[in-house]
Amino acid sequence: MMSRRMTTVVRSVTGLMSPRLFSTDAGNGSVIGAMRASAGVIGSEKAVATWWIKSYPVIGARNASTMTLGEKEHNKEEEKTGGGGATAGGQKGKEAVSYWGVQQSKVMKEDGSEWKWNCFKPWETYQADLSIDLKKHHVPKTFLDKFAYWTVKSLRLPTDIFFQRRYGCRAMMLETVAAVPGMVGGMLLHCKSLRRFEHSGGWIKALLEEAENERMHLMTFMEVAKPRWYERALVFTVQGIFFNAYFLAYLASPKLAHRITGYLEEEAIHSYTEFLKELDKGNIENVKAPAIAIDYWRLPADSTLRDVVMVVRADEAHHRDVNHFASDIHYQGLELKDSPAPVGYH
Repeated sequence: MMSRRMTTVVRSVTGLMSPRLFSTDAGNGSVIGAMRASAGVIGSEKAVATWWIKSYPVIGARNASTMTLGEKEHNKEEEKTGGGGATAGGQKGKEAVSYWGVQQSKVMKEDGSEWKWNCFKPWETYQADLSIDLKKHHVPKTFLDKFAYWTVKSLRLPTDIFFQRRYGCRAMMLETVAAVPGMVGGMLLHCKSLRRFEHSGGWIKALLEEAENERMHLMTFMEVAKPRWYERALVFTVQGIFFNAYFLAYLASPKLAHRITGYLEEEAIHSYTEFLKELDKGNIENVKAPAIAIDYWRLPADSTLRDVVMVVRADEAHHRDVNHFASDIHYQGLELKDSPAPVGYH
């Protein structure tokens, strides 16, 4: 139960700091005087009230912060101005300070310049193998194969209607879906490995590597195609449906799930081939390759969008082979851990 003195102070605060707050007994007046002096806001009754409410628990409330009013105002100013740090793109931004002593090491490129990407490092880059056979196709024979094949074919029709010849936006949408299977498969294999106390044969890493590679495709095409608001909304819908459907499919039949992904990659190869045809015809401007693509695929500095589409298409062909291979392993009555995973195959 609050004392009469505390009740007087709270009433005074709610009464917009009436003079009664300073007309109490001498003891209470000295407390208020100390409060005003410590807050550094003599003459500001509102600041005194704020200090009192945050420093003393009123009706069970805890201390909200140990930060002074001046520090809070300073922090708000830093938030508005961005804190003065630097981001990967060279823009001003906040710089994280670690209590645990974790420091970001500076990474340098071969030419001595500083590496500017936080999402990947130089040792994660590579040169795409453009010699891979793009025309390979898994002929569906079993019921599950035919189900997977026609499921993917049926998904292509609404995509063609919606995007038509806008292959930049089409590629962006494709990559938001293509990055899901590797993550779902890697996650479920990870949980299975934990439950069974067994190795995965490297397949967890291979599938997560695939998902990350597909995500980098998206980060690249985001620099080329600026999605409209309804295309972004469509991503939410498609990804939400596809993630859950693929998750359930993988739980029910991993060989079906990997076969679906294999056919999805075959469709991706077809889409990027059409993309290249439009570039060659001049219907799509062959702009300079984004900087992120040049560094990720170790492309020449004068590379263009066509060069980017070429390496992305090669990546999709490698993912096609990996997923059809994974499905074949299951068809043979084996588990993925029984065959070494093609880590770094792309």
